[in-house]
Amino acid sequence: MQRTNSITDVPGIEVGQAQDDSALTGCTVILCRKGAAAGVDVRGSAPGTRETDLLDPINLVEKVHAIMLAGGSAFGLDAAGGVMKYLEENKIGFNTGVARVPIVPAAILFDLGVGRADVRPDAEMGYEACLAASKAAPVEGNAGAGTGASVGKLFGAALAMKSGIGSVSLEISGGIVVGAIAAVNAFGDVLEDGKIIAGLRSGKVGPLKIGGKDFFADTLAMMKNPVGRGVLNFATRASTVIGVAATNAALTKTQAAKVAQMAHDGLARVIRPAHTMLDGDTIFALSTGTKKCDVTTIGAVAAEAMAQAIVRAVKMSASAGGLPGLNK
Repeated sequence: MQRTNSITDVPGIEVGQAQDDSALTGCTVILCRKGAAAGVDVRGSAPGTRETDLLDPINLVEKVHAIMLAGGSAFGLDAAGGVMKYLEENKIGFNTGVARVPIVPAAILFDLGVGRADVRPDAEMGYEACLAASKAAPVEGNAGAGTGASVGKLFGAALAMKSGIGSVSLEISGGIVVGAIAAVNAFGDVLEDGKIIAGLRSGKVGPLKIGGKDFFADTLAMMKNPVGRGVLNFATRASTVIGVAATNAALTKTQAAKVAQMAHDGLARVIRPAHTMLDGDTIFALSTGTKKCDVTTIGAVAAEAMAQAIVRAVKMSASAGGLPGLNK
């Protein structure tokens, strides 16, 4: 099978997306129809999630059938209901004896300040995303949960930049694949090779080239001076990175939780600052296969895949909602 260089290279994983391009919001579903061992790690302090308690290794259910990533803030959690409807119609779910109950954890990001605040992902949009799910490479940038995403928001939307969704896959010897997908709506800046490529703009007048001298203000640098600290308490609580790392290596529920934890290291490598009080950073991990590999290797590769997916999310995003993007 030809590689897509996305999370859909992992056997058993499909991705579907739906969005409202005028309202600038959307959702992304990661389907695992045969079930997948799953874990989650929440590092941000302003998360919006559903069914994450179920993924605690001490709790009963071992497998999930989909992960939903959505915009719309807490309203967007409704999109998971559409995923449940789709899975139930396809007789997929946890067998309770009287009905099959689809297990669909979800996480959301806040995009209400971009586009229209009164249009959010709902059950209908979640169902539409499932109908679109396939093994094809998902559209990156302004698509799905990344449709209304932005980065660099210390001074609000006025000096922020457009972001979106990105995905990659990496191969390990023995046919083991690790993939990642991330919707990037971070408070901070996104870096590549240690240099800011998207984030808080300086606001200086003139035809400044993105990435050129003086284009970026540098969020961390601004937080070190009185101007930045003065606005920090009033900075938007509208930030988060949500994503999924997946592999065809065999993982227990406990091991999947460890991989989700390690995948956050990739986030911290390319977003500065990360895991703030203003972010809801949440990463899920899925295991769909039976191939043998140590958890340390899977987690280390998942971190690298997550870092690359985040960088792609900003590189593939076009200008929208008054925010400049890298993919013009």
